[in-house]
Amino acid sequence: MSEDPEPQQEQESEAERQHNERLAARLYAQWAQLREDRQAQLASPVPIAPASSDRKVKVPYGIDLAASWGWRLLVIVAAGWCLFKALGFLEVVVVPVVIAMLVTALVVPIVNALQRVGLPRGVASLVVLLGVIIVVGSLLTFAGHQVATGASDLADQTVKGIGEIKDWLKNGPLHASDSQINKWLEQAQHWITQQSEGGNTLGKVTHVGSVALDVLAGMFIVLFSTYFFLAEGAEIWSWIVRLTPRAARERVDSSGRVAWISLTQFVRATVIVAAVDAIGIMIVAAILRVPFVAAIGVLVFLGAFVPLVGATVAGTVAVLVALVDHGLVTALIMLGGVILVQQLEAHGLQPFLMGRWVSVHPLAVIISIATGVLVAGVAGALVAVPLAAALNAVGQHLAAEGGPPPEEAEEEQPMLTDEEQESLEEAERE
Repeated sequence: MSEDPEPQQEQESEAERQHNERLAARLYAQWAQLREDRQAQLASPVPIAPASSDRKVKVPYGIDLAASWGWRLLVIVAAGWCLFKALGFLEVVVVPVVIAMLVTALVVPIVNALQRVGLPRGVASLVVLLGVIIVVGSLLTFAGHQVATGASDLADQTVKGIGEIKDWLKNGPLHASDSQINKWLEQAQHWITQQSEGGNTLGKVTHVGSVALDVLAGMFIVLFSTYFFLAEGAEIWSWIVRLTPRAARERVDSSGRVAWISLTQFVRATVIVAAVDAIGIMIVAAILRVPFVAAIGVLVFLGAFVPLVGATVAGTVAVLVALVDHGLVTALIMLGGVILVQQLEAHGLQPFLMGRWVSVHPLAVIISIATGVLVAGVAGALVAVPLAAALNAVGQHLAAEGGPPPEEAEEEQPMLTDEEQESLEEAERE
């Protein structure tokens, strides 16, 4: 027999009624608690100040990004300014060390060759350094002897040239009288006398003496620095690398080696360009029988180490000597020869060597030289282009290597906590 369905339905209805009562009681209790909390919140004093500070004011993304880059650039510029000020204060030491690095980059292959032959590194460095001193001293001695030998003839030609200038002033388009010419000469003599009178002379003598001491000290620093760079350059660079953080040592070492290769190539290209400039201008001067050919060649060779303008400025000395010794026509021909040599070097040899060995754009060369002149004068112009070449090589090297591997990049990303994740999702919903 089947059971009676009525008692079973009554039990189910009773259970459902009890469940509904418990749910209603729970909802009533929650509602009562929320009402009490709301009344307590309304009864408490309302804070005024935190109302505007609890929520950050939203700044447009472009302004936020520009501000972030702006203060970082200001910090970089301030650090660079402090660095340049420190280098300028130590100019007497910094410039000779930089010159020693340039000399080392030029002659280090000779030291390596002597070491492969069997000479110890220190002995090979000393031999090469003595050879450089002998070569440079011989060139300067020969040029100075030539100048001293022909100085009297040049003085006579200068007096003759001044007389020709006086004749041109009298018979030329100016038609100046003897009184006017004498007045101009007296004014020039008076200006020269004023510049050499009184305490100004003592100040100039003191300044010249200070400069002479600085040059002498710089020469000793160049010699000692060059020797130790040649003999112990690898050990010095290893010590510098060990000062950097352990994680960055590999990149610092590779960047330094790339910069050194770029510097070596730049110095070699500059020496070739300077030699071509000097030989070309010396040939033109010899054809025109201009005196002091060797001295002019040495001056042009040394001046060519200042890019773009150094050899041209040195070449004007040859034009002035030709003007004094042979007259205006020979000086104009000499000027044309200097310009021709400069054009062949600037549009042929230098772009080929610099483009092949040192990848520096001509615009970067001009900007680097201008910046170097503004920062450190002639010394800044001397080191600006090799510094730009080294920085360019290091930048390309680091860009070619790229960033860290994906695994390391994921590990470096900070993880968000649960509260930060919920706040981020709430902000996105708003």
